[in-house]
Amino acid sequence: MEYIDLFDTGKVSRICYGTLSLSKLQNDNTVANNVKLLNYAYQKGVNFLDTAELYDNYSLLREFLKDKKREDIFISSKSYAYDKKTADYSINKALKEMNTEYIDIFMLHELDNGNNFLGHYKAVERFLEYKQKGIIKHFGISTHRIKAVNDCIKYKEIEILFPILNIKGIGIQDGTVDEMIKNIKLAKNNNKFILSMKPYGGGHLINDTKKAFNYVKNIKEVDSIAVGMRTKEEIDANLLYLEGKKIPSEITEKLNTQQRKLLVSYWCKGCGKCVERCTQNALSIKDNKCHVDMNKCVLCSYCADVCDEFCIKII
Repeated sequence: MEYIDLFDTGKVSRICYGTLSLSKLQNDNTVANNVKLLNYAYQKGVNFLDTAELYDNYSLLREFLKDKKREDIFISSKSYAYDKKTADYSINKALKEMNTEYIDIFMLHELDNGNNFLGHYKAVERFLEYKQKGIIKHFGISTHRIKAVNDCIKYKEIEILFPILNIKGIGIQDGTVDEMIKNIKLAKNNNKFILSMKPYGGGHLINDTKKAFNYVKNIKEVDSIAVGMRTKEEIDANLLYLEGKKIPSEITEKLNTQQRKLLVSYWCKGCGKCVERCTQNALSIKDNKCHVDMNKCVLCSYCADVCDEFCIKII
């Protein structure tokens, strides 16, 4: 496993386990089985995990942490807090439900731009108070927008930047992947730690995972890559990609036979752009939300390209 300095806090693995894939939003497995997956990844060197208040899986992290030295694990979380009260709620919930005395990284979730950041500044001030006390080690933002990446340079409060990044730019809401990389480089030059998300575009790039992973891996400004993994085979494959090694045929066969489906997240607004884009007539709008007919869907992922909210994924 490759590791990289998280400033002066310690060394984190270059693969971060994205636990959205182990949340109720995307996974119906048991807590015990999901803990086994986290332990499997940890035994192979993954010591960096990302979660969020939205994922509602702090109890999973609690079970994972309970038999380990806390200083050996690095946890990143995030919330939509916008003032002192909601910041207090987010931190206290995370500490209590994960049974931890501190959080290595805490971020504002899905910011759009600098004005959005300033609109949450009462929460930022409170998070920085927690940082002074050592309850938060580092503070940052996650985003799907280039504008937020560019604007973060102006704010010294932001140490961690968590942008969406993949070879096709799937999920980037305000530009191209080349524009995103350009601004990530600027942020890195301003001493931001870069944790990237969605190297497989929410599952839409699974037909060429090696190419997709290597694309992000080879961007030297990216410190760590958050990947959602739901099986041991997925963990093995991503670690082998990181090491530049060949994937054994038995792992490839299992990955190729995994059942995939199109998931529409609950925050879908029912705008209908995906329905217009679908050439298979597999999508429809009912009760102001997109619905999928899996008998017609071919998992081409074209619908994801037009989803402004990045709520369509293949899992």
